Amino acid sequence: MPALITGPSNVFSRCGRARLMKEHIYFVYIMSSNSGTLYIGMTNSICHRALQHKAGEIEGFTKKYHCNRLVHYESFDDVHRAIGREKEMKSWTRAKKIALIESRNPRWADLAEHWGAPMLFAGESMREK
Repeated sequence: MPALITGPSNVFSRCGRARLMKEHIYFVYIMSSNSGTLYIGMTNSICHRALQHKAGEIEGFTKKYHCNRLVHYESFDDVHRAIGREKEMKSWTRAKKIALIESRNPRWADLAEHWGAPMLFAGESMREK
């Protein structure tokens, strides 16, 4: 049985390429609006997808309800397990979804807040960029 891959540092760095180059990685994620509307989705590029939601590039529910904050994600090495998890989570009550988010992200911080931002190296400042 394929294992759940845990921890964002194992997967990518600042929206860079997956470190496990020959392995496929799939993500199930929850986006939230500032008012608490939730959206559950699945992707093979969590960074790219989160930035698309933030920019309002994906037509439909997330754009209409401004679900642009990544509040939870899980990674999988098997697409069928990821699809199964997405379906499972979509069937949950709102209370159960909130409990999952708060078990790992109690303040509902936007986990992708700084993704895609320019990286600074020692001795550099934002003014130089």
